[in-house]
Amino acid sequence: MEQKQKLGTKEKVAYGLGAVGKDMVYMLSASYILYYYQDILGVSAVAMGVILLVARVFDAFNDPIMGVVVAKTRTKWGKFRPWLMIGTLTNAVILFLMFAAPTNVSGSGMVAYAAVFYILWGVTYTMMDIPYWSMIPAFTEGGKEREGLTTLARSCAGVGSAIVTILTMLAVQGLGKAFAATGASAYEIERIGFKWFSLVIAILFVVFTVITCVSIKEKSSIDMQTATVGQMFKALVQNDQAMAIVITIVLVNSAMYITSNLLIYFFKYDLGGATWYNNYTLFNMVGGGVQILSMMLLYPLLRKAFNNIKIFYIGVCMSVFGYVVLLILASTGMNTLVLLLIPGILIMAASGMNNVLTTVFLANTVDYGELKNHRRDESVIFSMQTFVVKLASGLAAFIASLALQIFKLSDAATTEAEQTMDLSLNVAQSSKMGLRMIMTLIPIAGLIFAFFWFRKKYILTDEKLEEISAQLHSSK
Repeated sequence: MEQKQKLGTKEKVAYGLGAVGKDMVYMLSASYILYYYQDILGVSAVAMGVILLVARVFDAFNDPIMGVVVAKTRTKWGKFRPWLMIGTLTNAVILFLMFAAPTNVSGSGMVAYAAVFYILWGVTYTMMDIPYWSMIPAFTEGGKEREGLTTLARSCAGVGSAIVTILTMLAVQGLGKAFAATGASAYEIERIGFKWFSLVIAILFVVFTVITCVSIKEKSSIDMQTATVGQMFKALVQNDQAMAIVITIVLVNSAMYITSNLLIYFFKYDLGGATWYNNYTLFNMVGGGVQILSMMLLYPLLRKAFNNIKIFYIGVCMSVFGYVVLLILASTGMNTLVLLLIPGILIMAASGMNNVLTTVFLANTVDYGELKNHRRDESVIFSMQTFVVKLASGLAAFIASLALQIFKLSDAATTEAEQTMDLSLNVAQSSKMGLRMIMTLIPIAGLIFAFFWFRKKYILTDEKLEEISAQLHSSK
């Protein structure tokens, strides 16, 4: 096996830019697809929930197959970069079309349009996401080097997510007003704004991925063994540590995505105000900044004093406490923006650290699987990360859509006069309380389960990883 070389600054920056671009795209889809089709275009909340969940079930078959395809790829540009580029180009086009729904389609036609393009978006995103993350264990050694690159990539991914989270509604309003006809309704302004904003994000996505593909060289000559889909699922089941992390990722990410899907409705229909999106933007700006700082500063600081497992426990406890505070504030009427920032900071700081940790944990299971099963299946293992993250977003969106349907918090058919008013005044108190409970109690339950599941199942401590690394080196 060829000796893996240390990565230079140029390569690290280029790899980080790729993470910025792909997570900008992911966050736009994960956080706003339900709002775009349900609140703006008037598609049934239940229909959207079914579409989002079915798409994730489809990914249960698509993602692992893509992992095998990547493992089998042999080109002069390597096995990862061709798919990274192909997936990015196709996903960028689909993203734009998904947020540029035609105006002459409605009813069942719009439901079909949303279903087709959302499923296509998931397929094309998988094409680039799996090779992107699979590159980490393929050209890094275990331990500090891998943790360093993973932390950098996750930090950059957090930057991409934060950019979209912070700027989306302001950009949508600005672009919508700039391109919409005079006298356009509030919903028409948002529809046009999302169309042009998605185009901007798609272009940046392509540019950043091109930089990554040009700058990163696949330095590993590891001859990755391939497997049939049946063998692959068997290998995953045999890798108990990979399965432990997969379930942990689903639980932790579902909690966050339930909140992110419903947060925009909370600000629009509960906290209220004619310019609710300004408060929503400010909240996201603080939260996004905290998430980035937690990955870049808080996690490395805690890493000096604690191992990764203890940091994970700290993060989960921070999240649970943040959700409890959020529920208390919202339920007692003390839901001013300044006070709401307190739980927001706790939840987003924990989310930033856990984004890094779950990827580190999953990367560690590659070495564990090689020792236990005598296979080194980077793409197979990391295909599960793509799947479980999207599964979490699908489950969260389904739960959120059911909540919207039950509590009737939005209606795209409101009159133009109502659109200029504080919409929160028209929402029943029981509906507001239901929203608050869904976006806090369900995440709390998921996080508590994740805490005890991880504590019982995950065994790859720092000492255990050093032992595994030594055994692998001695066998080569």
